[in-house]
Parts: sequence; C-alpha cells; structure tokens
Amino acid sequence: MTITRSRFRELVGLDEPVVTLVSSTVEPHDGYVVEYLRLRLGDTDIRGILTRPDDNSRRLPAILYGHSHGGGYGIGASELLEGRDYLLDPLGPAFARAGYVTLCIDMPVFGERATVSEAYAAKALLWHGKSLFGAMLSDHSAALTYLTGRDDVDPARIGAFGISMGCVLSYWLAAADERIAAVAHLCCFADFRTMIDLGAHDGHGIYLTVPGLLRECDGGSIAALIAPRPQLVCIGEADSLTPPLALERAWAELEPAYAAVRDRLERVSEPGVGHQETPAMRAAALAFFGTHLAPPMG
Repeated sequence: MTITRSRFRELVGLDEPVVTLVSSTVEPHDGYVVEYLRLRLGDTDIRGILTRPDDNSRRLPAILYGHSHGGGYGIGASELLEGRDYLLDPLGPAFARAGYVTLCIDMPVFGERATVSEAYAAKALLWHGKSLFGAMLSDHSAALTYLTGRDDVDPARIGAFGISMGCVLSYWLAAADERIAAVAHLCCFADFRTMIDLGAHDGHGIYLTVPGLLRECDGGSIAALIAPRPQLVCIGEADSLTPPLALERAWAELEPAYAAVRDRLERVSEPGVGHQETPAMRAAALAFFGTHLAPPMG
C-alpha cells in the first residue's frame, strides 16, 4: 500500500494555522534555559515551553517534541519539564544539555487547553468529517514553523521526538512535512488494521480516529513517507498498545522504503518491556539525533 504525501495531508486534514509569537519569558537554570512562550495559532493563544542550551549565540539543532496522552489532560507541554512516570526523566533539560533547542506546545484538550473533554472535541469534529488528531497535527505543524524562524535554530537540522501520542504526532508530521530532518518515536508504531483485529485499538483515545484513513494507508505506509530521511523506531515488546503482530506488519510496510539507505532506519525492540522509555531507548535517541542533526562536515 502506498500513498502520496499530499494525499496523506488531505486525509488527515492538515491545515496549518498562521503562527505568531505573542510573548516569551526566559528562566535560567543550571546548564540550560527555559522559555515560556505564548504563541498565537490562528485566533487561539496557546502555551509553548522551550528548552535550550545556555549559549544561543549560534544556530543550533532543534527538536519538536510531541507530548504524550496517558490520561494526563492537565499536563500537556509541562511534560517537557516535569516528565511522566513512563519516561526516565524530563527530556527538555536532557535535550538542552545535549545541545538542542526543544519545543513542546499544548495540544488541543491538554494542558492549558483542557477546557473541554477529548470526547467532546473529537465528536464535534467527527460530525464534520474531521478528526481531533488532524487538529493536533495542524497545530504541531505551526509549532514547527515557529521553530524554523527562530534566530537560534538551524532550520535544516530540526528533528521530531515523542512517546505514545507524541510518537504518532512525530512520525505522522514527519511523513507530511519534509522540514523534519530526522524523527525518533517511541511506543506507538503499529498497523492499525491489525490493532482493530486484535481489539487493541480500544486502548487508544478517540483523538486518533481519522475518518477513512485505513482505506488508503496505515502505520507502516505512513512512516514510509519519511524515507529516505532518518527514522528511529523504539518499541517495548510487552506493550499492549503495540502488539507484536501489529508492529511486525507495520515494519514490513516500512522497511522496504529504506532499501537503498538501510543505515537510516533503526529499531530498538526490547523483550519484556511495556509502554515506557528505557535507558536503551534514551541512549539510542541521543545517538540518533547526534548523528543525523550534527552540523555538516567542512
């Protein structure tokens, strides 16, 4: 199964709003800086949290961070600084100390935007043939545009990262938008048809329901749109949200897209591990971005 990038964008309803910076408050920390941002996306003001190294006198590589779900509707972008119980520790400071500018924004119905429930927002959009995840991807795309315009960011070296819901945000946006140079995603890569057959789809929120998507593509064919750009897939083999059969079928669709550039597709698959980040995944992600977002030689 194959799909074009333009058709995929149409299917998910990716419609990036205009983004402008409203305000920024800078807070120094030990070895890194936090910026609390107000971004206007279309007619909506939202919260963004950005971490960066102390020294921003030059253009740095950047990471667009998709926060997770986990039922933590009040968390949103705060995950970058506070972490989650399935993360080793907060990734904002970790990425900043590794030399990256990292941005996370509140997705619809999360963080400061948790003014209505996920079901409330998703049902209203589904009546119009749209999806909550399409709205999320559109806002995530706007955040990417903001990152590319920062004076301290090298727009040619922007990666995407996320776990769980953030995993899907990251690899779907990378599939839709070639401005993402490399993507590392954790704990949510799977074939959705297989998930439905196994009943595992019901463990995911209604936010991810995109009308008509499976008639034309699935997890593997979506991820294949990222090729030949580098991609790291991390999975726990005991994760009920990504059953082994669903992972293998998605991988079987993805892997051929990298036949000519096999070194750009990496996989960390850990037996006995559930829906969580592990030290091996963290090490692989840092090494992956270190390799693929490094400045050009010469």
